[in-house]
Amino acid sequence: MNNNAPRTVLRGQVLSFTDDPFIVDSSTAYHHISDGIVFLQDGLIEAVGNAAELSPQITDADVVHDHADKLIMAGFVDTHVHYSQLGVIGSYGTQLIEWLNTYTFPEEGKFRDMDYARTCAKAYVDQCLINGISTASIYCTVHEQSVDALFEATDAINMRMLAGKVLMDRHAPDFLMDTPDLAYEQSTALIERWHEKGRSLYSITPRFAPTSTEQQLEVVSALMREYPTTWMQTHTSENKAEMAWVTELFPDCPDYIGVYEKYDMLGPKTVLGHAIHLSDREWAVLSESNTALSHCPTSNLFIGSGFFDFTAAQAKTPPVRVGLGTDVGGGSSFSMFHTMKAAYEVAQVHGNNLDAFQAFYMATLGGAKSLGLGDRIGNLKPGLEADLVVIDLQSTPLIRYRMQTVETLHEALFAQMTLADDRAIDATYINGKCYRNAEPVD
Repeated sequence: MNNNAPRTVLRGQVLSFTDDPFIVDSSTAYHHISDGIVFLQDGLIEAVGNAAELSPQITDADVVHDHADKLIMAGFVDTHVHYSQLGVIGSYGTQLIEWLNTYTFPEEGKFRDMDYARTCAKAYVDQCLINGISTASIYCTVHEQSVDALFEATDAINMRMLAGKVLMDRHAPDFLMDTPDLAYEQSTALIERWHEKGRSLYSITPRFAPTSTEQQLEVVSALMREYPTTWMQTHTSENKAEMAWVTELFPDCPDYIGVYEKYDMLGPKTVLGHAIHLSDREWAVLSESNTALSHCPTSNLFIGSGFFDFTAAQAKTPPVRVGLGTDVGGGSSFSMFHTMKAAYEVAQVHGNNLDAFQAFYMATLGGAKSLGLGDRIGNLKPGLEADLVVIDLQSTPLIRYRMQTVETLHEALFAQMTLADDRAIDATYINGKCYRNAEPVD
């Protein structure tokens, strides 16, 4: 750290996590400072503490951002999203396979045009900033330029992002299919071009088992061996018709997870989206392999896929890591407040009470850990990367009225996750730089 570089000083309420609220009593898993200070320098968090203790360390050279009684915490982590589907978010009805054919595939075909891809990438990054999302695990399209456009946009503002070219060599329109050889060639080039350049990380990205031949899944396995520092993301067990299709296409595998198990695609840097309809065997394999899941509640509800089972994830030893995903455009909102609310409602279906600390944990540190990035992002702690969100706890007339009767921090957070939207995001900090409404603030 360059001690001579100017520091940014944030003042306000400060919330960080000290433990996993799914494992310990959630009321003991956090640290809240009613009047706190966070020092940022060189893109990192330098110090966090009480204002009474740290304010004497502020110098004339420091830039102070006084956020009054607003809440400062780590930026939100979206563990599953399709930036290329921004143009079809909120489209009417149908379930998974029909959704892909009716909306997703035609829209993704437009990304053969680099200008279109760049326009969408800029719009996507703006939505992240507006909604307090500082890191995401992103599906691009089959087009190599869709990845370049996305990483150009995120690299320009030093965002910590994971993304990859979608791999499909069957059961898709001709204009969206590659081949095993092309998948290997283009993925290799993109990894060399972007992986660990700046804050960009590459995810090898087969869309899902039905759209990849066995030859292409072998390519995925080979890429994972040749580039062990990359990530891998795909979908699993989202829709019952999809699962029946997988059984038909891979008769030698015991189940959907068994397909990815066969091709050595599971492990600590693998993130599987949805995972709604899993057998006991599959849950056991996920736990043993330390594979992470992305829970996408607004998408699962909007497309009618089903309800993710938190109980099963937590019941395993070790528990299966789970983060939250917006899954735009099947997901109906960029807002992590909406995503947390939907996750609470889904948990209720299984008789679980997902409390606010657990929900905010999944949206920040839990999401970071599910991506294997808990040592870099997801919390307010010295040495972690300076990605933060500032939440206005009085953002709408209804919320202001509700907050008059709030007596505890948990009540305040729960009111936010059930009532708030992007209007509650007062500021988003990326690599220590402040943004409001997607515009940089000096």
